[in-house]
Amino acid sequence: MTADAAPQAQALHGTCLARRGRCVLLRGVSGSGKSDLALRFLDRFADAWLIADDRVLLEARDGALYPAAPAPLHGLLEVRGLGLVRRAVPARDAVPPLALIVDLDTPDAIARIAEPRTDSLHGVTLPLVALAPFEGSAPLKLALALETIGVAPGAGPVLSGFAGDDGLLG
Repeated sequence: MTADAAPQAQALHGTCLARRGRCVLLRGVSGSGKSDLALRFLDRFADAWLIADDRVLLEARDGALYPAAPAPLHGLLEVRGLGLVRRAVPARDAVPPLALIVDLDTPDAIARIAEPRTDSLHGVTLPLVALAPFEGSAPLKLALALETIGVAPGAGPVLSGFAGDDGLLG
């Protein structure tokens, strides 16, 4: 790649949200609750932003991944039973890097006290947690995970938010 060439963004299936200078990628199969959790998270936290729903473009830059929506889906959130609804999105240059990955699963498949896990996307290692998206507390758990587990800009994974031997976060 020449110095003038733009980095190539790679697409994946998921939903991406931002809050307080950090982005989170929600992953799961179709119908697993990504958009539903996003809708409830955006409703619960006025300072949260939709970055992308259904398809997320990830651009590796300076050791971090920057998410965006493909142009046809920019600002759109799928609400089952209603269709696509428009949501406010931040300017592309204001989107923070991805800090956390959340895999969506059923409550019985999720450990009560999680062990630190990571996953690598496009050469960038990020903390990974699992959540049950349809639980009433899921938006709060997502906010807590995003605040306490993740990647600080310019740093590697910060896993201190995972519970220790005593079962307490920190």
